[in-house]
Amino acid sequence: MEVRRICCIGAGYVGGPTCSVIAQMCPEVVVTVVDVNEDRIRAWNSSCLPIFEPGLQEVVASCRGVNLFFSTDIDSAIKEADLVFISVNTPTKTFGIGKGRAADLKYIEACARRIAELSSGCKIVVEKSTVPVRAAESIRRIFNANTKSNLNLQVLSNPEFLAEGTAIADLKNPDRVLIGGDETPEGQSAVQALRRIYEHWVPKNKIITTNTWSSELSKLAANAFLAQRISSINSISALCEVTGADVEEVAHAIGTDQRIGSRFLKASVGFGGSCFQKDVLNLVYLCEALNLPEVARYWQQVIEINDYQRKRFSSRIISCLFNTVTDKKIALLGFAFKKDTGDTRESSSIHISRYLLEEGACLCVYDPKVKAEQIIQDLTQITAPSRVSQLVTIATNPYEACENAHAIVICTEWDMFKELDYERIYKAMLKPAFVFDGRRILDGLHDQLQNIGFQVETIGKRVNQRIPYTSTDSGDQPQPKKNKV
Repeated sequence: MEVRRICCIGAGYVGGPTCSVIAQMCPEVVVTVVDVNEDRIRAWNSSCLPIFEPGLQEVVASCRGVNLFFSTDIDSAIKEADLVFISVNTPTKTFGIGKGRAADLKYIEACARRIAELSSGCKIVVEKSTVPVRAAESIRRIFNANTKSNLNLQVLSNPEFLAEGTAIADLKNPDRVLIGGDETPEGQSAVQALRRIYEHWVPKNKIITTNTWSSELSKLAANAFLAQRISSINSISALCEVTGADVEEVAHAIGTDQRIGSRFLKASVGFGGSCFQKDVLNLVYLCEALNLPEVARYWQQVIEINDYQRKRFSSRIISCLFNTVTDKKIALLGFAFKKDTGDTRESSSIHISRYLLEEGACLCVYDPKVKAEQIIQDLTQITAPSRVSQLVTIATNPYEACENAHAIVICTEWDMFKELDYERIYKAMLKPAFVFDGRRILDGLHDQLQNIGFQVETIGKRVNQRIPYTSTDSGDQPQPKKNKV
């Protein structure tokens, strides 16, 4: 099989960056990314891309219009392609059997039916979206039920392991590329065809081939393990705050153990994004469906610790603000689920906002990459629109957000938040002025912030609050009081 034309259905966070890098690395291959969303395709064809990702603009600009195209003409792209990536959304079901845990595969199924209807000859269909184990079998059954004498469709699993914020670096220098396919001659031929695409820039020893089911499960398992590490260190952060330990020091100590390693041991207000929660819940549902309740409960606890961390941080804010935040202005700095992305899916900021809005807080939100309409849309999904319009404002800069605020809450680890003029911010705030660092990005500034006058609270550490000493005019030193025995 020779791949000369690639079609990617879905121009989102996976399809857009992945196919842009493929186009740049394989100049002899024509890559067309298609989507039903006209506004999204229009943005991909403009100078203002629909997603923010460091390095993505340069990659797109280098090959767009040459061998990289973005289009809404889905049918033509499918017909002409030798290989079709399915990169559509697979959200968690909101109703019916498996509600709140199982993946909704309606978009995957719709793609499979459309491909079967439009295709002829030999074509490779690749799952790129995160799907439950044996989803490829569902796609294959649709193909078999709509078979034609001149049609040969091979189904592969090729899950992505990129992280938002570092997607381009991850795509150009991946830890591994995983390709799963049937153990038949035709299936293995398809695997090798896709492998040759990646071999343009990925070392051969980093390309792993498995059967289809192992590939699908590996994606769920990888995200579940990473989410588990975050929930594990977050559970330890609660213990640190009570005992006086520092979770950063604990994480460093255990991370130097080569059996454990240091990655994903960063305590925070919890994990977010489009993958971790969705995939862990998918794994929980799979275990329950296969009558493995103990395994299901084990992975469910990863989600519950994540929810606990968010509630605990929100409760701490309320407690420090004298057990009430009603009508108090709180500056929420950061709304994306992590830095270097504009993605807000499952962002901890949304959940913290919900808890604070329930208590009547007035939120002023600032994020350098998330648009105001996205913030409002996310918040209206978790509370009444009238309450959002009454209690939420969007700032155009962090200083505007902090003006006349009772507290600052840092929810995203944007580097710019380390470099703010906190003396200027303090002067414009109501006193006492609080800083709640939900991402541990201000660790090196605690003394400076306290000298300015802030009361500092952070994750996984009990910050000793102190009041700066000011000498008297006469130069007299305060005398210690004598205690009666």
